[in-house]
Amino acid sequence: MSYVFPHPHHANKDGLLAVGGDLSVETLVTAYGQGCFPWYSEGSPILWWSPDPRMVLYPQDFYCSKRLSRRLKQEKYCFSYNQAFGQVIESCAQVHQKQGCWLLAEMIQAYKALHQAGHAHSVEVWQDDILVGGVYGVLVHPVFFAESMFSKVRDGSKMALAMLVEKAKEEGWVCIDCQFYTEHLASLGAKEVSRSQFLSHL
Repeated sequence: MSYVFPHPHHANKDGLLAVGGDLSVETLVTAYGQGCFPWYSEGSPILWWSPDPRMVLYPQDFYCSKRLSRRLKQEKYCFSYNQAFGQVIESCAQVHQKQGCWLLAEMIQAYKALHQAGHAHSVEVWQDDILVGGVYGVLVHPVFFAESMFSKVRDGSKMALAMLVEKAKEEGWVCIDCQFYTEHLASLGAKEVSRSQFLSHL
């Protein structure tokens, strides 16, 4: 079954919109279609968020440094799209585990199901046939909701994001949702916009 979510403007000052529900494909598609996403820790009920302001990356604003540009051109790296979604999300969980990873087992399975249904996608970075970087998220055209990324080599996640930006330009996505502000994302060109402006893109 799919749940009816409150209007995002009903979220509290921290961005919390709703509590409970499930992680079925139908519910997740409904949630992302309204601009909200699940984020919770083990032992907690499912929490749904719609922050204000919202951190977004407009493809034309992506900052690709000279170092990153050189790295993208190195022959030892190759890139793919939707070729190893399961590996990407599991690597995100492993890499971020020390930081109190929010990617619980049921969430991993839910996003894999979302991928099988054609809604969740990944970008992979390979070095000698080894997965060294990646990013995954949910596409509700024309917005890509980036959920998590990982890196096992220097600039691995930045290369994945750069390839995601190229995909965004090719397919005409308006923006890549980054959810909350971080200095790292800001350094790559992402910026905060109001919830209303973000929702207008949907």
